[in-house]
Amino acid sequence: MGLLDYDNDDEVMRLYGDIIDMPHHVSKNHKPMSMKARAAQFAPFAALTGYESIIKKVDEEHEESSDEQ
Repeated sequence: MGLLDYDNDDEVMRLYGDIIDMPHHVSKNHKPMSMKARAAQFAPFAALTGYESIIKKVDEEHEESSDEQ
């Protein structure tokens, strides 16, 4: 059984019932981080590094071949 493999809602409530309905914390000292800044935090950990350049290359090749037809 993995860390998040719960058989039913009763197990979740047993473990987290005391905190599940608590309000989300909002800092009085820090402004919320922008979505762009939050995404940038995880960019170094992207599993598909180079994926975008490959997609762009394939797209360009596809456009070239469709232009020839």
